Amino acid sequence: MSNTPLAERLRPKNLDEYIGQEHLVGPKGVFRKFFETGNVPSFILWGPPGVGKTTLAKIVASQLERPFFTLSAVTSGVKEVREVIESARKQRFFDQRPPFLFIDEIHRFNKSQQDSLLGAVEQGIVTLIGATTENPSFEVISPLLSRCQVYILRALEDKDLQTLLDRALRTDLELREREIEVRETGALFRFAGGDARKLLNILDILVGATDGKVTITDRYVQECLQENIALYDKNGEQHYDVISAFIKSVRGSDPNAAVYYLARMLAGGEEPRFIARRLVILAAEDIGLANPNALLLANACFDTVHKIGMPEARIPLAEATIYLATSPKSNSAYMAIGKALSLVERDTTNRPVPLHLRNAPTKLMKQAGYSDGYKYAHDYEGHFAELEFLPESLAGTKFYEPDTQNAAEAKIAERIARLWKDKYK
Repeated sequence: MSNTPLAERLRPKNLDEYIGQEHLVGPKGVFRKFFETGNVPSFILWGPPGVGKTTLAKIVASQLERPFFTLSAVTSGVKEVREVIESARKQRFFDQRPPFLFIDEIHRFNKSQQDSLLGAVEQGIVTLIGATTENPSFEVISPLLSRCQVYILRALEDKDLQTLLDRALRTDLELREREIEVRETGALFRFAGGDARKLLNILDILVGATDGKVTITDRYVQECLQENIALYDKNGEQHYDVISAFIKSVRGSDPNAAVYYLARMLAGGEEPRFIARRLVILAAEDIGLANPNALLLANACFDTVHKIGMPEARIPLAEATIYLATSPKSNSAYMAIGKALSLVERDTTNRPVPLHLRNAPTKLMKQAGYSDGYKYAHDYEGHFAELEFLPESLAGTKFYEPDTQNAAEAKIAERIARLWKDKYK
C-alpha cells in the first residue's frame, strides 16, 4: 500500500479532470478564459474545505507554465513573504508575465503580513492567489482585497461526489486491486458534507479497515467512522457538523446543548472570530425583533473576541451563546427581506417611485410635480401622516408579518394596526 493519501493520488492535473465549480471552470467559466488569453488577475478563492481551491490554483500555474511560489499563512511571517517576493523578482525577466504566489489560508495572515504583499501585487512582481475558508470581506485588508478578484467555490453536490467516487474506484491503481462493492452512498456522502478530500479520506478508512472484500453500506460507513473518529475529525477543518448543531441548538433555545457544541468547537481549535460572526448572524436571523438587544450583545461579543483573543474569548462567547439561546425567537425580519427580494428579483417592471416621495432640488422637478403632496410626519399628531409609500401598483403589499407570539412584536403589530387600520391586514 502507498503512503500517499488517496486525495493526493487523485488530485486533478487539468480542468478536464476537475470536478465541480462549473460556474468557474465550465465551457464559459472565467478560468477557461484565463487559459485562452493568458491574462490572470490576482484573485482569492473563497469556499469551504475540500472543494478544490489549492488544486485550482496549481492547475492555473501549470497550464500557463508560470513559476508557482507557495506560502502557508500558518507557518509564514513577514520575513518569509519578503524572501519569496525577492525570489520572484529575480526569476522574472522583462518580457515575462509575473509568477504566481499562492497563499493558503490567507485569512490567517495579520495586517502587517498582508501589508507586506501590497507592493509586489501593485507592481506586478507577482500575481497573488489566495485561498480562504473565511469571508475575505472580514479577513483581508481593503487595499489588498481591492486588487483581487474574489471567486466563490461551493460545496460539492451529491452528483459531484458520485463522479469523484466512480473515478476513484475506476482509476486509482490501489483501489482497483481491491474488490470494492458500493451498495449505499447515503452515509458516505452525508459524512463527506460536500468535501471532496473528506470523501476520499473516508474511502481510505473504509478500505483500510479490512483485508478482504469491501462492501460499502450506510451501516459500514457509520461503524468505521466511529472506530476512527479521531482520524476522521482531523480532516474536518471547520467542523461543519458541529457548527450546524451549535446554530440549531441556539435557534432551538437549548442553552446547554449550545454551550456543549461551543466547547467542542473551541477544544477542536475553531477560530473564535468565526463563532462570533455566527452569533451575530443568529441574533439578526433567529432572534431579531423579538429581542433587538440580542444583536447589540452579539456585536459586542464579536468586537471583544477580536480584541482579547483566546483563552479569555471563551467567556464572552459563552455569555452571548447563552443569552441568544434563552432569548425569545423571531425570524420575521429575515422573512420580510426575503419576500421583498423575491419580488424585486422577479419583477420585470421598473415601478416608478411615487412623485410625492421624490425630492425636488430643481425648479424643473418642482414643475413636474416632484414632492407634491408629501406630508412631513412630524407636523402631524403622533408623528404620523397617512400616505402611500409603495409604488401605486404595489399598494397594500405586505412583506413584514409580526410574530405576535412574543411580546415585543405583539406591540409592533398593535401599532401597525392602529396607524394603518385595515391597510396591511
